Amino acid sequence: MNTPPRPPETDLRALAAGLRRVPPSCGPVRLVAVDGHAGSGKSTFAARLARALGGAPVLHLDDIATHDELFAWTARLAEEVVEPLRAGRTARYRPYDWHARALGPARELPPAPVVLVEGVGAGRRALRPRLARLLWMEMPSGTAWARGRRRDGSEQSAFWDGWVRAERRHFAGDPSRPFADLLVRERTEGYEVLPGPCAPPSPPPSVTHGDE
Repeated sequence: MNTPPRPPETDLRALAAGLRRVPPSCGPVRLVAVDGHAGSGKSTFAARLARALGGAPVLHLDDIATHDELFAWTARLAEEVVEPLRAGRTARYRPYDWHARALGPARELPPAPVVLVEGVGAGRRALRPRLARLLWMEMPSGTAWARGRRRDGSEQSAFWDGWVRAERRHFAGDPSRPFADLLVRERTEGYEVLPGPCAPPSPPPSVTHGDE
C-alpha cells in the first residue's frame, strides 16, 4: 500500500523543526543564511521558511548593501546586527533605500530563536562562524540572472550589468556553495531540499514542500 504524500506545509514545518533543533550559533540565536545568485528566489523561500518558523525575523541583505558597497558591508553587518544578537540584544540597522540612495529610518531585529539572513553573500567567510546553517539556492547563475533581469525590467539593465560583474568577483574570492549545509532547488510546485557539500554528519532527509 502506497503511503500518501505529506501536505507541503507539513514538509516545510519539518524543515523548520530541524532548524530549531540546531544549537544556537550567535549567542542565543540560530542564525540561518539563505544564499544564492541574484534572482534565484532567496527572498520568496526565506519568507515561506520564516512563516513555517512561526514568524522568524528575516534580515534582507538588500537592506544592508548600498550602491557604493554592493559587497563591502561585512564590518557594518557585524557591528549593527551580528554583535548585538550575539549579546542577546535587539539589533538596530538602517535599511538602504535604493531609489533615494540613502539610509532610511532605523529598523529593529530581535534576538529570536531563529533569525534568517537572506541575500547574495549571506554565507560569506566572515559570517560563517556565526551561522547555525547555510542554505544555498541551487540555480545556475545564468538562469537566476536572466530571471532577475526580467523581474526588474529594462530600466535596471545598466545596474544588472554592474551587479553581475560584482557578484562574479565576490563568489570567485569568497564562494558560499562549497560550504552549504543544504541545497534548495525550486520545483514547479515548491522546493526540494537536499544535503549540501557541508551537510552535518546525520543530515535530515530530503523534503519537498510547496506554497503554504
